[in-house]
Amino acid sequence: MIIKQQSLQGNRPPFRADQVGSLLRPDKIKQARLQKVNGDINAEQLRDIENQEIKRIVEKQKELGLNAVTDGELRRSWWHFDFLENLDGVERFEANSGLQFQNQETKARGIKVTGKLDFSDHPMIEDFKFLKSIAGEHCAKMTIPSPSMLRLRGDIQQGIYNDPEEFMHDLANAYKKAIRAFYDAGCHYLQLDDTAWAFLSSEEERERMRSQGTDPDELIALYADTINKAVEDRPDNLTITMHICRGNFRSTWMYSGGYEPVAETLFDGINVDGFFLEYDSDRAGDFNPLRFVKRKDLQIVLGLVTSKHSDLENPEEVKQRINEAAHFVDLNQLCLSPQCGFASTEEGNILTEEQQWAKLRHVVEIAQDVWK
Repeated sequence: MIIKQQSLQGNRPPFRADQVGSLLRPDKIKQARLQKVNGDINAEQLRDIENQEIKRIVEKQKELGLNAVTDGELRRSWWHFDFLENLDGVERFEANSGLQFQNQETKARGIKVTGKLDFSDHPMIEDFKFLKSIAGEHCAKMTIPSPSMLRLRGDIQQGIYNDPEEFMHDLANAYKKAIRAFYDAGCHYLQLDDTAWAFLSSEEERERMRSQGTDPDELIALYADTINKAVEDRPDNLTITMHICRGNFRSTWMYSGGYEPVAETLFDGINVDGFFLEYDSDRAGDFNPLRFVKRKDLQIVLGLVTSKHSDLENPEEVKQRINEAAHFVDLNQLCLSPQCGFASTEEGNILTEEQQWAKLRHVVEIAQDVWK
């Protein structure tokens, strides 16, 4: 049984039943993209098809009882590259190989920093405006990669940034402008997606960094400082959360390790309003790192429902795990969501759209039972 009952949260996100963001790409969009590549339709026709499918999935999210709706990242190929390569000073390129997951490799693609970083005209502002226009009374949630991801995945061309501090300074300023641009477009709920913290939690990766002469704890401080500079001076009515993931490609993963190596900095040193935490498997460790949650206004969204397969979790077991987490963080600061999105890349995880909706419905029903 849950330790105690708390009333449902008000209109400020994150919500008791929430979601990370990405959704499976519908067949209509996959087919339209192939038609666009083959020259059978143009960019405007593709966008019209995307618009119709986004309207459909937004209505479905409302029907399920979610307070926050996303566009499912349906216009993107990747959860991070599509945003990062449209920053000033960043370009995409065809890499020699993809990213390596457990027994899977992504298609080859990369990003490189070829000029000074900045944020000016970005296509995802218009993407958000469309979502906002169809969200109605629901909260329109925008997801973008954390600034950490450019440092982790970007290839900085020689001679562009000889001083690492200058690079991180410009990166933070670019993100500060991006955050303001989304807010001015009507965004009051912005999520930074970040796999760097899982990378820094992995003992295997930490040992590899040390062997290469890099102190992982120095990177922890560097990433935290950059994020804090990016989100400082944000409007009071803008909620910024961070989602931490250990990799999500075709239902596989990249990193393993609990939050302990990064927990103190993460939960007591980064100035966001909430964290979406992967907690659907033993690879994420236990809840002990949550002892570093000191702020009473910090929301912790427990990713206890997996997006990697279709089996529905036992509701009582999910409730028991919420109960365990509530020994470290007050129940009133906890929420529930899937551990990740359903399609971090356009290929998507290995489940059907109906199974995806069943997962999200499961989250809503469990949350309604817990926070009556």
